[in-house]
Parts: sequence; structure tokens; C-alpha cells
Amino acid sequence: MKDMTAEGGFRYSYNSLVYAGEDLAVSVDRVARFGYDAIEVVGEPEQIDAKRVAKLTQDAGIGVSSICSIYTPERDLIHPDPDARNTAIQYVKDLVDFAATMECPTVVVHPTANMKIKALADPAQEWQWAVESIRNAGEYAAPRGVSFSLECWNRFESYFLNRLEQARRLWAETGLTNGGVQGDTFHMNIEEASLADAYRDSAGVLQHVHFADSDRTAPGGAHIDFVPIVDALVEIGYDKYISFELLPALADPFSGGRHEEFFDRYTERAIRVIRAMEDLVRTRRTLGGKG
Repeated sequence: MKDMTAEGGFRYSYNSLVYAGEDLAVSVDRVARFGYDAIEVVGEPEQIDAKRVAKLTQDAGIGVSSICSIYTPERDLIHPDPDARNTAIQYVKDLVDFAATMECPTVVVHPTANMKIKALADPAQEWQWAVESIRNAGEYAAPRGVSFSLECWNRFESYFLNRLEQARRLWAETGLTNGGVQGDTFHMNIEEASLADAYRDSAGVLQHVHFADSDRTAPGGAHIDFVPIVDALVEIGYDKYISFELLPALADPFSGGRHEEFFDRYTERAIRVIRAMEDLVRTRRTLGGKG
């Protein structure tokens, strides 16, 4: 497996979520063929054989960067019903075991269900439930060598944790040391005043990064300027994964269906465009200028 950290570069991954219905053997082969260091695997332990994925990735010479957790209404870490919260905590613990089997370092965490846009209880109480639930699962993860990445979503997908400063505050309150926060450029393009500064302000606690352009396709096709973002990541010494989470322009992007451009075309474009920007930024910095 390639160790880009030793070479002073980013590590690149592609989220298999968009490879809807495809056998993971084909997905792993594609990601390896286009030069990625790892693949991000969908967080459905009952549907995906972790031991098979571990073997596939090992044979392909890549790793598993992260688990793209799927937070449905039944997986709500801040639900008012304690039994429902316990069910959600158990889901995250199951993801920890799932990740550990694949030697995957990171499980993505969001405190509530995707597309839940209204609180079901007092906000202060929900915040406390988030702290307690994440701490509970995180303490289970630590001895198993798994870290958490607390992700922010835009306001149209969640009312809870929209900006990185909120995630940093919540993470600090858990008291956990195995993990940190995560910014996704698609969500950040809606919520952050400056994407580069939001990453820069997360130095030391940035665990994982999702890249997508403003229309959630591969970088280089819409209006996000990734050069200052890449420069910020280089500046803070970010040495973990940049994973491309790309999804089609549907009201429900998780509804399935095969969208051909997200397979070979966007898989190739994503790493080519960002790797070129990384090279540009690092060259400029070596020559004494900023990216």
C-alpha cells in the first residue's frame, strides 16, 4: 500500500456511495486503476462483507480510508427516546468493528439523521445527548484503533452541525482524542464564509476531508476554487485522506440508480484535478510563494 504521508503529499480516496449497485470488486479495481490510495466504503455492515473488502483492497494495493456512515431516522444519536439513541449508538459501534476488520482508520459521524431539519427536543438537551452518544461510541472505538470524524452538513440536510466551528466545539466537549472534525466542500460552500479559513481554523483537529464541487460533481467542473483550499490544507500540514464524495443532482441523491459520469469519468477527473493543484501549491511554496 502506498504511503503518501512519507512522501509529504495528501492521500486520496473515492467514496463508493455513488457506485450504486456495483460489485465492490469492480469499484476497488477502478479506484486502484486511477491511482487512488484508498476507497471509502458505505456504512452498511449487514450488506457488505468486511473481510472480502479487506482482501480486495489488499490485493489491489490500496486501503480503506473511511466508513461513509448512513444516518437514517432509525440511526439518530440525539433522538428523545433513549432506546432509539441506544440503537443509533450500537450502529456506530457496529461500524467500528466493521472498520477495524478492514484496518480502516476512520468512521464518519453525524449526530442526527440525514434530512431531519427540525429539533425534536430542547436544543441544549440535544447537544448534551450528542456529546454523550458520541463519547459512548468513541470510547468503544479507541482501543480498537478507530477514530471518528465529526462531519458538518448543510442546513438543507440537517439543522445540527452546519459549520466546522460548531463541530470543533462539540468534539472538544466529548473529551475524546481518537478523531476530530470533517469538512465537506459541497456543504461548506453553502455554510462557510471562507472554505480555506474554515479548514485552516481546524488545524490539529481535522480528521477527514470530503471534496466535491459546488454541484457535487468532481472538482474542476463548477465554481469552487480549490487552489486556496488545497493551500490551506498544505499550510496546516494536513496528512490524512482527501476523499471525493460525489453525488448526482437529485432531490434524493441516495435513491440509487447508475449515473455513468460518476464512474470512470469523474473518478479520473477528481484525482487528476486536485493532484495537479496539490503539485502547483507545493511547488509555489517551495519557491517561496503562497498557493
